Amino acid sequence: FVGKSALYHAKDMVNNEMLKKNIFSFLLVGIIFLLDRVSKYIIINLSDPSGELNISINTFLNFNLVWNDGIAFGLFSFEQNFYYNLITLIIIIVTLIIIWLAYRTNGLEKISYLMIIGGSLGNIFDRLYYSSVLDFIDISINNFHWFIFNVADIFITLGVILLIVLEFFKKKMP
Repeated sequence: FVGKSALYHAKDMVNNEMLKKNIFSFLLVGIIFLLDRVSKYIIINLSDPSGELNISINTFLNFNLVWNDGIAFGLFSFEQNFYYNLITLIIIIVTLIIIWLAYRTNGLEKISYLMIIGGSLGNIFDRLYYSSVLDFIDISINNFHWFIFNVADIFITLGVILLIVLEFFKKKMP
């Protein structure tokens, strides 16, 4: 009996140490996920009963509700469930790999992976719950119109840009 108690105590200590060591990581991912969820919740509630939403903030920024069943910025949208499910599975696997990479790194590199994870989890939630990702941020300048995206996409993009910048600095340093 004493041996089992000591074993459970040791496991609790390891789990507590792991939690303390990674609390920043969990918080950052959670905050990004929550920002994405709250923004999408607000947009859904602002949309009319038919699911339409077109809010013009200014000539540069609009909120237009779009349901995206492809990947980044609506690329590879498919009508067939098989391809949608396959892409969703691939996204989940890639996210798991990025979680592993984040666990093995530190500093700005870790933060960049955590931003990607937080955004990815937000979009994965949409894929599993709605069978589509809710995009709504619409940016245009004169005749140039960018893809419609969401808060999760912003953090994924920032994380990837940070990784690229860090890689350039790694190459320059001996």
